[in-house]
Amino acid sequence: MTEEPANNPTGDSESVDRPDGTTLTHVDERGDAQMVDVGDKPDSNRRAVARGTIDLQSSTIAAVRGNDVEKGDVLTTARIGAIQAVKHTPESIPLCHSIPVTNVDVDFAVSDAAITLTVAVETTGKTGCEMEALEGVTTGLNVVWDMVKAAEKDDSGQYPTAKIRDVQVLAKEKHPADQ
Repeated sequence: MTEEPANNPTGDSESVDRPDGTTLTHVDERGDAQMVDVGDKPDSNRRAVARGTIDLQSSTIAAVRGNDVEKGDVLTTARIGAIQAVKHTPESIPLCHSIPVTNVDVDFAVSDAAITLTVAVETTGKTGCEMEALEGVTTGLNVVWDMVKAAEKDDSGQYPTAKIRDVQVLAKEKHPADQ
């Protein structure tokens, strides 16, 4: 026996209206998680830019700059990790749509105490690409951490300096696909 939805007056199976007037878009009338149907949305050109920073010891930064890290070229490896993460976002973010990624730009800014990673993602499709940009940043910074962790550990095996911070979406753009 199927119960009638108690909190969805429209009967729309793609969202649930809540008593406070907000709508849940990723649950159905039974409260089960679902992917949002974007099939009727027109394609548009989309771009998202995200950024984050990892704080490191100055000696570690010097080793990264000099390509003198035991595991190899930190920034090249992190660039590849960031791009791979962008391409595989739907595998790690539940209910995230697979999108046709058309471009990924990865940029590093290296200071004396930190590495800042910026990832820009472009697509033409029905949904945005900010999750892909965020995945690129967080994975890229995690790769940096993994590559330099031996240099960052203190005598007790802890990481007193290494810290990933300020991960954020800087920009999100949407333009009609014919422009």
